Amino acid sequence: MQKNWYIKPAGNAAIVKHLSEALNISTSLANLLSQRGVRNYEEARAFFRPSLDDLIDPFLMKDMDKAIERIERALQNNEKILIYGDYDVDGTTAVALVYSFFTKKYHGGRCSHFFGYYIPDRYAEGYGISYKGIDYAAAGNYTLMVALDCGIKSNEKILYASEKGIDFIICDHHLPGETLPEAIAVLDPERNDCPYPYKFLSGCAVGFKLLQAFAIHNNMIVDDLYDLLDLVAVSICSDIVPITGENRILVYHGLQRLSKEPSLGLRAIIKIANIEGKALRVEDVVFRIGPRINAAGRIGNGTTAVDLLTASTCEAAFEIAARINILNNERKDLDKNITEEAIQMITADPLYANSRSTVVYNENWHKGVVGIVASRLIENWYKPTIVLTRSNGFACGSARSIAGFDLYKTIEECSCLLETYGGHKHAAGLTLKAENVPAFREMFEAKALASTTPEMMVPTLEIDAELSLSDINPKFFRVLKQFEPFGPENMTPVFCSLGTTDMNSLKKVGSTQEHLKLNAYKVGDTKSNISGIAFGLAHYYDSLKESGKFDICYTIEENDFMGNINLQLMVRDFRPI
Repeated sequence: MQKNWYIKPAGNAAIVKHLSEALNISTSLANLLSQRGVRNYEEARAFFRPSLDDLIDPFLMKDMDKAIERIERALQNNEKILIYGDYDVDGTTAVALVYSFFTKKYHGGRCSHFFGYYIPDRYAEGYGISYKGIDYAAAGNYTLMVALDCGIKSNEKILYASEKGIDFIICDHHLPGETLPEAIAVLDPERNDCPYPYKFLSGCAVGFKLLQAFAIHNNMIVDDLYDLLDLVAVSICSDIVPITGENRILVYHGLQRLSKEPSLGLRAIIKIANIEGKALRVEDVVFRIGPRINAAGRIGNGTTAVDLLTASTCEAAFEIAARINILNNERKDLDKNITEEAIQMITADPLYANSRSTVVYNENWHKGVVGIVASRLIENWYKPTIVLTRSNGFACGSARSIAGFDLYKTIEECSCLLETYGGHKHAAGLTLKAENVPAFREMFEAKALASTTPEMMVPTLEIDAELSLSDINPKFFRVLKQFEPFGPENMTPVFCSLGTTDMNSLKKVGSTQEHLKLNAYKVGDTKSNISGIAFGLAHYYDSLKESGKFDICYTIEENDFMGNINLQLMVRDFRPI
């Protein structure tokens, strides 16, 4: 797919000069800091060495005092408390976090018999708080439910629970509706009236703030809570929220915990994913750990994921992890097959050729993977994409967006045809009557046509800066690594080098010859040569051979081959000259 290159503006020249001198780093690295909003030595220190001492006061969150008071009263009166969460990674890690804290950390677990947890079935109950879950709580004599990563729009369900004598505390991070649910407390930084200064927490991180407030109120040893940061890090990385500010602190320390002393459940997943014994990074969570946890809710039931994440013995953890790994393999097969079917459907229908959106429906597709399939389709056709299947008598599915397109707003504008919907500008879920799918597809396309341009249909490679290949050395890379953890709003730095060539080493590699290997250097400066790998870019082979010169876009990584560690370009794109 063709890509546009966009080189970001350089940072403020005075700030770049100051940072370069104060930190004794190159202007290229100082420029990266400036682009990320770092202005001076102290801010650089906080960026490179995130400190748990800089976590925000949890009582700044609206309703936090009410939430703590209600939990305290429940504990004093020996009430039963049900921890309720969504079935994805964010929801299951959140439930595991709060449940583990109260059953293992608080008073040495002596109150554990007052706590239970519940994850709704993706297919029988759907997203969010369910009537079945409330009925379960009522039958079990629970009088307080703590909802995590869901509930902000569950107004009718909260009223239903109240009629059954059940109070709710909601911990969510999604956009509220016009009216908040009538819960005892609604913790959500996205509330218009919430003064909490950081708005981008994951659902699990909101649960962490609840526990932080509880720990402060009860003068607990804070390390008992920090022991659980591996769960928080997994949620933030997997939920694709910005890794800035408070999220950066939580991920930085959570990854250290995950690498050195993870919980038994996560340790089992790490071993099965074959990534143990190394310093884990965000991509390890996103591509190896998160999908396995997600598979429980996508293919089976999310409760299995919480069972794993709260396991108290190695034997139990590895037994559950093995089952989840089987589900993940099944998920990958479904993902591959459904993606192929969707591609065939799109290529066979001429209506899609010039459309500004993609909406596909097949009642036989597996509901658990339609979000993944939507993302795959965007890799082929860069358009806002919705993939629908049939579940419980309705068409339902997931939507994914492209840069500059507000997906949630557009779906909201089509709400007259929908039963339910929710999400944000980048990803959303929706449910509608099957007979409304053609009308919805037509309306969504009309809205997309009105709010997009042909230029938006071409993906843009955002490049942090132009870099000379001769600037890439071990010291440069050591500092660059300290920009981690990478993620939204602090992505892995992408560079470009112009006017480069190859030292007659360009070749196709891979089982189907789909990748390229090369040894690049600046024309006229053979000493600047550095090896590179270009995954999935073998289609450039002939044009690169013919031109002899090219611009190259890349990230920088370490290549460890049989103990020999060298720097290597991970090529994102070429522009033959």
